[in-house]
Amino acid sequence: MSKVTMLNMAGQEAGQIELKDEIFGIEPNQNAVHAVIKNILANRRQGTQSAKTRAEVRGGGRKPFRQKGTGRHRQGSTTDPSQIGGGVVFAPKPRSYRYTLPKKLRRLAMLSALSSKAAENELIVMDEIKFDQPKTKEMIKMLENVKAGKKALIVMAEKDENTIRSAANIKGVRTALVTTMNVYDIINHTNFIVTKEAVKKIEEVYS
Repeated sequence: MSKVTMLNMAGQEAGQIELKDEIFGIEPNQNAVHAVIKNILANRRQGTQSAKTRAEVRGGGRKPFRQKGTGRHRQGSTTDPSQIGGGVVFAPKPRSYRYTLPKKLRRLAMLSALSSKAAENELIVMDEIKFDQPKTKEMIKMLENVKAGKKALIVMAEKDENTIRSAANIKGVRTALVTTMNVYDIINHTNFIVTKEAVKKIEEVYS
């Protein structure tokens, strides 16, 4: 197990915590991380794009001009994709891009993402994150105290409305629960800020 120094909201040391190597100390598998991120982004696609084929556009009917003698290429319909206002070849239609990946692959990607944050010193463990009331200024002050980057993911063990609302209006800062965090959010944010209780819960879930 590796030890990491915990910080309080003032940025001061608040003891140490041991991190399980099987959760935060594995060799990151980049292929697994890439596959899962690709899956997450695909599942987020709305799939509502649509265009008309030559059978759906208005027009057609009679031949637009005679076959020969005009100096133009022969044409049988104004709905042809080569014509202005014609249909689209292989037009996109509403569809679902959703697909699933094996559970073991998703787990490996999560452990790889967590381990990479720990290895790159982008993991910040807090003894607790608690606000008496929603205050954006207080959240900004806390992030400055712990020297977090412009993009930070704050992970909590339990839902805390004051923390969520304090971070809601800060660009680049996102909050999540242990049960809702995903590989894309972890990798997409510079710092992974997690509370002591959330670390315990992560180790319980992924052990």
